[in-house]
Amino acid sequence: MPEVDVSKAKKEFYEDVPMKSPGFFLKGSGSLDWGMKNRLARIFNPKTGRTVMLAIDHGYFQGPTTGLERIDLNIVPLIPYADALMLTRGILRTTIPPASTKPIVMRASGGPSILKELSNEQIAVDIEDALRMNVCALAIQVFIGGEFETRSVHNMTRLVDMGLRYGIPVLAVTAVGKEMTRDAKYFRLACRICAELGAHFVKTYYVPEGFETMTASCPVPIVMAGGKKIPVLDALTMAYNAIQQGALGVDMGRNIFQSEAPIAMIRAVGNIVHKNMRPDEAYELYQSLKNKKKGE
Repeated sequence: MPEVDVSKAKKEFYEDVPMKSPGFFLKGSGSLDWGMKNRLARIFNPKTGRTVMLAIDHGYFQGPTTGLERIDLNIVPLIPYADALMLTRGILRTTIPPASTKPIVMRASGGPSILKELSNEQIAVDIEDALRMNVCALAIQVFIGGEFETRSVHNMTRLVDMGLRYGIPVLAVTAVGKEMTRDAKYFRLACRICAELGAHFVKTYYVPEGFETMTASCPVPIVMAGGKKIPVLDALTMAYNAIQQGALGVDMGRNIFQSEAPIAMIRAVGNIVHKNMRPDEAYELYQSLKNKKKGE
């Protein structure tokens, strides 16, 4: 039987202090459920509202990509420096230490390899398995303008519906086929469609002209895709420009794990994203950390 509250201390209800109802820090996420917001707040740093995601999901369609031949040796040491990991359930189960507390954005689409038509994807992960693995978000490719455009859009909306039932956000990844034009007009179209149909955040590519129109016209956060491997200073400059033009994070893979000094690179990117460090300063930091590592 519970004890009676017999404390002699006067109860204080602070009748003259209204209860605060703080809004949520992340763009377009104010009306989501508590669980959704909590998961997003693990992916995006609440202090800066931004994220550095480490993309290592390339193997789901192209096998052992250069730099990802041994996830245990090449990627696990990078985990402490990322805000979130983007990967497949196979790599999560086999290779990522369960003691890691980094949030997981798990690839949920798949099907064709690089030998086939990539837009012919389907949902490849059951929502219950995602729950078993305690993921913070599910990622799915959307091929606007692709041969199987409608299927990929319906894949996304089905995943959004499942995610809403269980409080798991969905990241829509705007895929670009070989014949598609990579410009702001196309990406505005792709990002807006994804957001309109329920994606909670969108991963897309940076373009030098009009990127700010993409972030302005998308009502949910945009995370910049790292894309192909380019020179270090160019990659740092691209990340800086994307953040300054409205992106709320980067999801880099090859420009980090194919770098000469991956830890130095991810730390430099982190300073750009969270501290607004300029590209030349970030490059100096990268060189200093790389040379320090060589001298050890």
